[in-house]
Amino acid sequence: MRYSPARACGIDFGTSNSTVGWLRPGLPTLLPLEGDKPTLPSAVFFNADEESTHFGRDALAEYLEGYEGRLMRALKSLLGSSLMEGSTEVGGRALPFKDLLASFIGELKTRAEAQAGRHFEQAVFGRPVHFVDDNESADQRAQDTLEAIARQVGFRDVSFQFEPIGAALHYEAGLQQEELVLIADIGGGTADFSLVRLSPERARHLDRQNDLLGNAGLHVGGTDFDRALSLDCVMPLLGYRSLMKSGAEVPSGLFFQLATWHTINFAYTRQAFADFQHIYRDAAARRELDRLARLIGQREGHWLALQVEEAKIALSREERTCLDLDRLEAGLRHGIDRDDFARATRSLVGRVAATVADLLNQAGIRRDQVNTLYFTGGASGVTQLRARIAAELPQARNVEGDLFGSIGAGLAVEASRRYG
Repeated sequence: MRYSPARACGIDFGTSNSTVGWLRPGLPTLLPLEGDKPTLPSAVFFNADEESTHFGRDALAEYLEGYEGRLMRALKSLLGSSLMEGSTEVGGRALPFKDLLASFIGELKTRAEAQAGRHFEQAVFGRPVHFVDDNESADQRAQDTLEAIARQVGFRDVSFQFEPIGAALHYEAGLQQEELVLIADIGGGTADFSLVRLSPERARHLDRQNDLLGNAGLHVGGTDFDRALSLDCVMPLLGYRSLMKSGAEVPSGLFFQLATWHTINFAYTRQAFADFQHIYRDAAARRELDRLARLIGQREGHWLALQVEEAKIALSREERTCLDLDRLEAGLRHGIDRDDFARATRSLVGRVAATVADLLNQAGIRRDQVNTLYFTGGASGVTQLRARIAAELPQARNVEGDLFGSIGAGLAVEASRRYG
């Protein structure tokens, strides 16, 4: 047991939510970051009316209240993408995406330090098993970019740990005996898995390399489920997959932009509007495209994405939900049931399940040898995804961790070990 606070913190910079953990005796590991909440949604809103910048829930509230400005979500998805070297327009000037990420991570640091009553110069950041699938150089660039941003905002010593390993360390703290555990960490941007031997005795060892039997991951997470649900069940209401007068399908680019969190703002450019006008002139489904025109004209893309996200969350609890789309057309409501959601995400679920199967096969582990399947990350609550992963390990005990806090708490343990 520690008798003094750790020198360093653990930071889980997530696609949807972020946390900061700090080990200190007798107190919760996760620091409150917004009011009394330990999570800070990874969102920034630049309020053009008041020339102010807002973060987290406050950012979403400002946007939904109707202020003019730019909302940015799923910031972590920029890492490893070609967009990272680019910029976005905010208040009539170009803001590099690197500076956008730095503003959010700097805010995380500032809020954590205010709660801790001290400065943090050392930090262990979580990272997915793969920032970028099947591209080692791009993956390394993503980590290097995150490290450079962390140093830019004031961290002197920066290191990394896989996010599922962070969750494993958090789970291990409560164990009474040894277990072979598959950690399933499915967040907003990635699905990551680690096969680890955990026990109270092993927890005392600094070198855990022999306890890690395998890692695997892919760039599929909650935002991908949002996009699939949006494209399959909502975008057809706006003209997606409808026909031009020629009989060809309406071009899909604009719909994909609006269904993907970090590209929504691209739908508001002059070029996008010119493309839309060209489509509208030759389209057959005018009523649906009128809704799309209203969405773009009123810059309601993030509002619609939030409705889809809420529907995804609701369908993890209920058999059916209904979207109120009155902003697009008076009285417009649209029901979606769990079967619709399962159909829309079947290929995503299959890819994740195949990754789990490959990990077990490559580690040479029989399914009946795994004692526990430990779920963490907000998207692990998606019913059809959890059931499909559990089907790979029918004899394992299913445990749900703190879906949003396990990684940050585990990274705090790692930060204490590395930096004292």
